[in-house]
Amino acid sequence: MTNTLATSRVRTVLDRLFATAEQDTFPSGVSLDSSPQQRADLLESVYMPISPQAGDLIYALVRATRPQTVVEYGTSYGISTLHLAAAVADNGGGHVYGSEMSATKIAAAEANLTEAGLADHVTILRGDARETLAGVPGPVGFVLLDGWKELSLAVLGTLEHVLTPGALVLADDTELPSLAAYLAHVRDPANGYTSVNFPVADGMEVSCRTA
Repeated sequence: MTNTLATSRVRTVLDRLFATAEQDTFPSGVSLDSSPQQRADLLESVYMPISPQAGDLIYALVRATRPQTVVEYGTSYGISTLHLAAAVADNGGGHVYGSEMSATKIAAAEANLTEAGLADHVTILRGDARETLAGVPGPVGFVLLDGWKELSLAVLGTLEHVLTPGALVLADDTELPSLAAYLAHVRDPANGYTSVNFPVADGMEVSCRTA
């Protein structure tokens, strides 16, 4: 069975990106009081990636669930996108819709996807995900939320009407206080999810749509 993540073409790109991301330094003057777009512009050189273990997890879950439409909130330089794209490619069908505010990051992510041979499986939408993702065609079977944490619940709200029963929704960095409202939502069965925290770096919430 094919595992595109293990091919030299994809592995070379991922290894380079993970190595570069380890050197991330955050510029001064970035505040949550800044608008999402201002933060995106100020942090356009910062990768803020998922961990390698989280990448393996999302690849495995997409392979297992075989969604036709995958949505990613927070593409950045495309590390998580490469894992998602490899999974839909290996499934033999499906498409990934990413969302990113930084034009610099979009250009870099698209170049990385092209270098890895996975660009045909991804469309990156530029702008506020609460608006751009509203037009993604359903049904959506898999969602990765890894943008500004305080907006994760609003982004999920944008997508809930197109989530298929059994859809998986993953949120990265669950140890951050800014995800508290989101976690309260998906951990309340009344809101239509069964949810569990997975112990990868900084925590990842895996929620199944049951409604």
